Amino acid sequence: MFAKSVTSAAIGAAALFAQSANAQVTASGTMGSTNPPQATMGTAINQTSYSRLISANSVSDFCIFGPPEAGVTIGDSEAYEVAWCTQPRNNARVIPDGVLQAVHFVKTPLYVQIQGWGDFTKLNIATGDQGGELDPHGATGDGNPVGGNVTSNISGTDVHYEEWMNYMSYTQFCLRVCTAENATYSASLMCQHTLDEMGCEWVMPGDYSQTGFTSCEADAAYPPGIYPQANGSTSTFAQRYTGTYVDGASQTQQFTVGQTVTPQTPYSTPASSNCQTFSSVGNGIASLALANAGSATGTMSGASSAMSSASGSRSGAASSGMMTSSGSAASASRSGSSAAAGTSAAATTRAAASGASAAASSATSKSGASMSITRFGGDGLGAVMAVGFSAFAVVAGAGAFFL
Repeated sequence: MFAKSVTSAAIGAAALFAQSANAQVTASGTMGSTNPPQATMGTAINQTSYSRLISANSVSDFCIFGPPEAGVTIGDSEAYEVAWCTQPRNNARVIPDGVLQAVHFVKTPLYVQIQGWGDFTKLNIATGDQGGELDPHGATGDGNPVGGNVTSNISGTDVHYEEWMNYMSYTQFCLRVCTAENATYSASLMCQHTLDEMGCEWVMPGDYSQTGFTSCEADAAYPPGIYPQANGSTSTFAQRYTGTYVDGASQTQQFTVGQTVTPQTPYSTPASSNCQTFSSVGNGIASLALANAGSATGTMSGASSAMSSASGSRSGAASSGMMTSSGSAASASRSGSSAAAGTSAAATTRAAASGASAAASSATSKSGASMSITRFGGDGLGAVMAVGFSAFAVVAGAGAFFL
């Protein structure tokens, strides 16, 4: 069931990027073993499916990731999440009507983005889980979830895209698929994955109204963490990293990249235009209304409270955690707890972030020895709603320094 109600007046906005998007950034890897060969509408309803193919086409036709079984945190299940779609498609599980309480879709020259609110305990996310990030990389380079793929048909046909990010919590989600790049900003920068503690509204700015269903066009936002300066330089935000390395005298030394200084907002939230407003988003499949296989228990009173808290000051919702890596190893281990929800998240593994890798490379080149890196904060540790420890790096010309 997808009922259109009114069309809003267009809101004019100056173009953020003078260049037009000059390329589609398509995926070159293989389809995951659990996925159908192509994105397909009208596939059989299978609420135990392990398909990991999601699509981002419109306010009424999109998918998000969630755990395959009940009561699991995103941090615990990020490697084996499954696709949940608003319509029967991709051999995936179908989101029952009533789960989604607000959805906002936006199409820009460089990406499509969907964000919203709902009771995602019905998609098996544990009650109180502040969430984490799914992306095409992960600890092994095979993605979180492993074999996860993303398509969009905004070009007129279904296209597999290389760069995307999906943040999920038990009440909130956001999904960005980077569909193009220009001479200034690459798709990997627009969909970069090193800011998982900062939350949806910081990393993917847009309309986060907790009611309503809208579809709009907009200019692209600046890439996450990018802050253009009046003098022409660029400030680049990064989450905080600390670590140790062994120097030439076999002594263990410690370094810290950045300090706990966090910009409270993204650089800008582009104005939207050509908006349409809808009264609901659903599929009308009665058999799913009360029977969601393996859904977790939860009440929307708790979800509403979390929504209210998240829409206020997020600085008090900081998470703590640890990720370590040794030498040039790509994998890392994380564990920690969400201070916002007071719930624990078990350890999980994924790739060391590019900022940590860069720091490790720099320090290793100076010492010629091994190094370990500790990163405070991580997936499944308040990533959707919380603001974590961080660093603020100012890049000027070829150099960089940290405030």
